[in-house]
Amino acid sequence: MTALVLSAHSLYRFFRAGEEETLALQGVTLEAEPGEIVAVTGPSGSGKTTLLNCLAGLDEPDGGTVRVAGERISHRAERERSALRSRHIGVLFQSKNLVDHLSVRDNIALVQRLVRGRRPVPAEDLLDQVGIRDRAGALPRQLSGGEAARAGLAVALANAPALVLADEPTGEVDGETERRVLALLRERASTGTAVVVISHSRAVAAAADRVLRMRDGRWV
Repeated sequence: MTALVLSAHSLYRFFRAGEEETLALQGVTLEAEPGEIVAVTGPSGSGKTTLLNCLAGLDEPDGGTVRVAGERISHRAERERSALRSRHIGVLFQSKNLVDHLSVRDNIALVQRLVRGRRPVPAEDLLDQVGIRDRAGALPRQLSGGEAARAGLAVALANAPALVLADEPTGEVDGETERRVLALLRERASTGTAVVVISHSRAVAAAADRVLRMRDGRWV
């Protein structure tokens, strides 16, 4: 039996504002195997981003557990969650993947310094894979939308993660860049990485091995 890269069971998350309570996640379970690409779709406000934040250890579920590469990441101190995230997870956001005052090369180096005992892939090699090696010295503000998306992907892949979590990674790019990003995610999956992508894009859904739809914090 193949060991799961991601195992999230019965996740609940609620938010309170005064006397009102919003149930963002209502008993969501999600598993992903090595080499699998899972697309999560659904309308805005359905709980997709809350789910990704809990899977990444950026937020804590109010109930349920998340394990990545066999290690529990939920219900731990933030310092421990951060260390596990650096070791096992690459997170790709629609934006905000890059530190504004650092070059693309230095953004990659910053992420790689967080993990000890692992030989880092040279930044230029990562940027070569995503097709922007010549932009290694550029600052984020000097990049086009497509270049920024590919630079963010290079940062997410910098530590050869077991799991890649992507939130609308192609939401602000043209069709050609979307195809390139999806091809790179498929290439990474072929090495055994599991990929979970939150997206409204039909192209992302078509490229996935499984498509799951959320509504009101539950699977439809």
